[in-house]
Amino acid sequence: MSTYIYAFLFCGFVCMVAQIILDNTSLTTGHVTSLFVVIGAILEFFNLYKYIRMWGKMGASMPICSFGSVIMEGVKQGVEENGLLGIFLGVFNNCGALLAFTLFLGFVATLLFKPKS
Repeated sequence: MSTYIYAFLFCGFVCMVAQIILDNTSLTTGHVTSLFVVIGAILEFFNLYKYIRMWGKMGASMPICSFGSVIMEGVKQGVEENGLLGIFLGVFNNCGALLAFTLFLGFVATLLFKPKS
């Protein structure tokens, strides 16, 4: 039961921070999303996101900051395997299938639904 509570608290915290940023700045949702991806990548770079995952369980794997973490994991693996060139080669190792699936679902959605404008 505590796993669900911690997951809910972490996702709720991320949403709360995003809403506070949106309400008190002139940033758009795209800016906030990009900011969270970068924060997740920075936390993974310093090996801090693993502690967030241990506390937040699956809730730490759902928000957009987890996407930045997954990208940075691939970069770190790429650098270990290929040196400096691994920065570019490892970016999509861990999230390539996720991006392909997302693009496919976006394409299907465009076929099924028509915009109102």
